[in-house]
Amino acid sequence: MAGKIRIGSAPDSWGVWFADDPLQTPAERFLDEVAASGYEWIELGPYGYLPKDPAQLQDALDAHGLRVSAGTVFSRLQHEGTWDEVWRQVTDVAALTKAVGGEHIVVIPDLWRDDKTGKEKESRDLTAEQWGLITSGHDELGRRILDEYGLKVQFHSHADSHVGYQVDIEKFVESTNPEYVNLCLDTGHVSYYGGDNLELIRKYPDRIGYLHLKQVDPELVAKVLAEDLPFSEAVKMGVMTEPPRGEPDLGAVLAAVHELDRDLYGIVEQDMYPCPPDQPFPIARRTHTYLASCGGPWMEIGTQHELTPKEH
Repeated sequence: MAGKIRIGSAPDSWGVWFADDPLQTPAERFLDEVAASGYEWIELGPYGYLPKDPAQLQDALDAHGLRVSAGTVFSRLQHEGTWDEVWRQVTDVAALTKAVGGEHIVVIPDLWRDDKTGKEKESRDLTAEQWGLITSGHDELGRRILDEYGLKVQFHSHADSHVGYQVDIEKFVESTNPEYVNLCLDTGHVSYYGGDNLELIRKYPDRIGYLHLKQVDPELVAKVLAEDLPFSEAVKMGVMTEPPRGEPDLGAVLAAVHELDRDLYGIVEQDMYPCPPDQPFPIARRTHTYLASCGGPWMEIGTQHELTPKEH
């Protein structure tokens, strides 16, 4: 019997990239609107965006009928001497994630471009030595997070990172230990560089541990790549688009993942930082309706309800 896919959303779909930023949707508004959109599962987003205190966070989740699937950390393990910096971040995020019942830690590799200015911070290519560091480092990160917190590491390939193109994703998967590291298959980031999500699912069925559901606008992403524009600039242009307007076909992705015969989370993540405060909620509701039409009894997706008017 095939497993369930639990559909949720994340602060990213409300334009949230940072713990505190005046351009972002306030946390209380996000919680109100994500619940009203019909989702029951969320990610924590940047550490500090939602309450850091476990009891306060649990109260906020309970008040909105929400549960947590995962926390997120960033890694710079391709460099010597960065382990302590990464682990300090992990201890906060993993402890909070575990305290509120989350099961996963999504690990995003540090970008070689600055995510606000778009300026290059380092070479976009890894040396052989750095590839060894990034793979062995994530194996160790996954082992320690599993041993100390009981959480599973899901590695998230990303535009403007060293693991973005499909060839890089495959190299990373084949160089890491499935006991400790698997893939958060971010459909939008794979498609951003022309990758084939269905091929990755077919080729590495046992390494798909988590999903981020998003689409790219094919015309915009072609322009971005042709002009070598930073990801942050591409997001402002609307490169991550509302489904079903873009690529890949999320219905086909969900159907393929359904056949993997295990429970997985599928978290909607439509990058749109910064965005007007009234933009995310209607998109979230339409996306929920669309995704509900893609599945069957094997997909768990909550029911939309009216948003209680508040002064936001």
